[in-house]
Amino acid sequence: MAIDANLTEDLIRHGAIKITGRLTQASNATMLAMIDDGGEGIKVIYKPVAGERPLWDFPHGSLADREFSTYLLSSLAGFDLVPFTTLREGPFGPGAVQQWIEIDVEIDPIEFFQSQHPDLRKMALLDAIINNTDRKIGHILPAKDGNVWGCDHGVTFHEDDKLRTVLWQWAGLGFTDPEKVMLQSVSTLLGSQVRSEFEFLLTQSEMGALDLRVRRLLESEVFP
Repeated sequence: MAIDANLTEDLIRHGAIKITGRLTQASNATMLAMIDDGGEGIKVIYKPVAGERPLWDFPHGSLADREFSTYLLSSLAGFDLVPFTTLREGPFGPGAVQQWIEIDVEIDPIEFFQSQHPDLRKMALLDAIINNTDRKIGHILPAKDGNVWGCDHGVTFHEDDKLRTVLWQWAGLGFTDPEKVMLQSVSTLLGSQVRSEFEFLLTQSEMGALDLRVRRLLESEVFP
C-alpha cells in the first residue's frame, strides 16, 4: 500500500539513505538509493556535491542548489513538473536527493517529446524561466500514472541566456491566458518573502537575470 505523500517527503528529507547502484552514464556522480519506509522502500536519486565535475560557466559545487531551486520554483508556482527534491546529507556528504519516477516504457520517447502534450508545453515555459541549458529527451519522464516530470536541472539559472532544449514546438507562439497567469505567479513569488529562499541558493546576478527573464516573457507574451 502506498504511503502518504507528506510522509514520503518527510522520509526523503530525513530517512537513512542506502546506496544501491550508480547511473554510470551521468556526467556527475549520480547514485541510485533506497530510503527505508517500513515496506519496499522509497527509491531516490542522490547527487552528492562532492561528485560534481567542475564546469567553466557554473560555480563549482552549485549544481545541487540549482536542482533544488528548480523544484522549489516548479512547486511554489504551480508547475508541478519536478519530482520531490530536497537538499540533505547523504553517505557521500551533502547533495540533492530526488524521488525516483517509474517511467512508462510503452511510450516512445522520441515521438513523445515531439508531441503537443500540454505538460510538455508547460515544461517549455518552465525551461524558459529557469534558463535550462540541458533539456534532453532523457530528462523528460512520462510516468506510468500519466503524469509528466522533468529531471536533471543542475545547469539552470545562469545569468547569460543559455536555453538549450528539445522542446521547440511552440517557439514564437503566443502564451495562453493560463500561461500568462503562471508567469505572473512566478513574478509575484519573486517579489514576496519567499524570494529569500532563492537568494540563499543563487547568486545576486543570477537572481537579477531571473527577474529580467520573467519580465521579458510577460512583455513579449510569446515562447522564445
